[in-house]
Amino acid sequence: MNAGERGSGSILVIAILAAMLTLLSLFVPLAAVLMTRHSVATAADASALAAADVASGLLPGSPCPQAASVAAANHVQIERCDVDGAVVTVTASTVVLGFRVAMTATAGPPDT
Repeated sequence: MNAGERGSGSILVIAILAAMLTLLSLFVPLAAVLMTRHSVATAADASALAAADVASGLLPGSPCPQAASVAAANHVQIERCDVDGAVVTVTASTVVLGFRVAMTATAGPPDT
């Protein structure tokens, strides 16, 4: 080993660790947003199904307040609720790490 190469392994290890920390700092927020996206999609589906049950007359009440209640139980907000007969379309959203995550779901009788 040359005297000029002494300590070069330490610099390489530090560079690899810095690259790994950079990748990790990018991956963690991305994973959080993707996991939240799935949670919001599930909440939108549940909200639309609950609202469609009300719209079809299966349950008493108004469809959009029912959707908002189910959404709140899932820690999301309803941005939009459209009722077309027994078919209900809702858009649910939340904010995670400064990113707005929104999903839309539609529910109604199978013959529509």
